[in-house]
Amino acid sequence: MESTMVQETKGRLLLVLAIGLISLLLLMLLSWSVGAVDVSFTSVLDHLIYILFNLGPQPANAEQQIVWSRVVRSVAVIGVGIGLSVSGVVMQALIRNPLVDPYITGVSSGAALGAILSLLAGISVITLGVFTTPIAALIGAVAAFFTTMALAESAGGKSVNFVLSGMIVGIMISSITTVLIVSTNDNRLHGALFWLYGSFAYMSPLKAVLIIVPVLFISLLILLYARELNVVLLGDEHARHLGLDVRRFKRVSILVVSVLTAISVAFCGIIGFLGLIVPHTARMIVGGDHRLLIPTSMVLGANVLLAADIFSRLATRPNELPIGAVISLIGAPFFIYLMIKRGKEYGG
Repeated sequence: MESTMVQETKGRLLLVLAIGLISLLLLMLLSWSVGAVDVSFTSVLDHLIYILFNLGPQPANAEQQIVWSRVVRSVAVIGVGIGLSVSGVVMQALIRNPLVDPYITGVSSGAALGAILSLLAGISVITLGVFTTPIAALIGAVAAFFTTMALAESAGGKSVNFVLSGMIVGIMISSITTVLIVSTNDNRLHGALFWLYGSFAYMSPLKAVLIIVPVLFISLLILLYARELNVVLLGDEHARHLGLDVRRFKRVSILVVSVLTAISVAFCGIIGFLGLIVPHTARMIVGGDHRLLIPTSMVLGANVLLAADIFSRLATRPNELPIGAVISLIGAPFFIYLMIKRGKEYGG
């Protein structure tokens, strides 16, 4: 009986991953083909073959450069989609409530403040160049996280303390960010607002690698602890009886998720709701077992964010919508649905 259930679980996961990966490949091909300038599918494939065998595009070939920039962008989008979705899964398990998202520890507000300070102050570090803003965002995210942790620990260290502390820290930092933006009236404001609502417009190959590599590593590391996340859902007391050091596991998990979230937002800005809607949608597809839920969320998150990125480039082309705003337009109604239809299931 148990062997049959294991086989069914594996079969369901393989089916979901197969469909998700095929969908992702099709979206990638579409992403590389459309934009301010459209490129035919056959030309895209020809350019990709050349780029692959020559380790880069021809500098004088404009169409090849366009395709290459879109490939780089799609890699970054997929990385962020995976990172935020996995972070959402873990935070919802730790707090035991699918209505929370990875930004609950205040890292997004901290990242936003760091980035906005860098942009508005016009800080330019010669040795860091284009990485000044992402590094400032990472510093802000880390500072916000440790502030939240310190506040939560001083209040008792329970799950509800982390939620409340993250909300307080996030509100405080967001208020500071708002004051800074409102008090600025020059051309730096546009760049600050665009970052605040998320954008992949200025992605480089190195930035894409710095997103996708750590995101995949941390996500796969989290997958190794899927059983522990299942145990946490049973309740702290039950988890202790099963031999899990709940307090330590939650602390380490929150730290890892905060790092994963900080990496995801540092290079592209704040993208809300993804870490909320993707895990819940994945849960409706494969259930609450994290051995299924995490890989499903990885694939689904990559698909959703890549589709949103394509829409953000096509909706007002040749201009581009902030991808965070596009996701929020989808996420806000979805969140309202969760609160009204499913909220009573998550009480206590």
